Amino acid sequence: MAGTKAGGLKAAQTNKTRHGKDFYARIGAKGGKLGTTGGFAANRELAREAGRKGGMISRRGKAQKGTAMDIVLPR
Repeated sequence: MAGTKAGGLKAAQTNKTRHGKDFYARIGAKGGKLGTTGGFAANRELAREAGRKGGMISRRGKAQKGTAMDIVLPR
């Protein structure tokens, strides 16, 4: 029954039976502990550089003067 909700529940029950009731908790805990990069919060300069690079390759045009409220549409 792979690919169905019932199959997923059956697989989850099998995993818990084979590996213990805390099977999914242990997997989740590993995800938080194995990270080594720290992300942008740990390195502001890295975040700044990434934002600069993203802005350089942006496909949006340059900012236009005025706002959307200033544009008058023809009737």
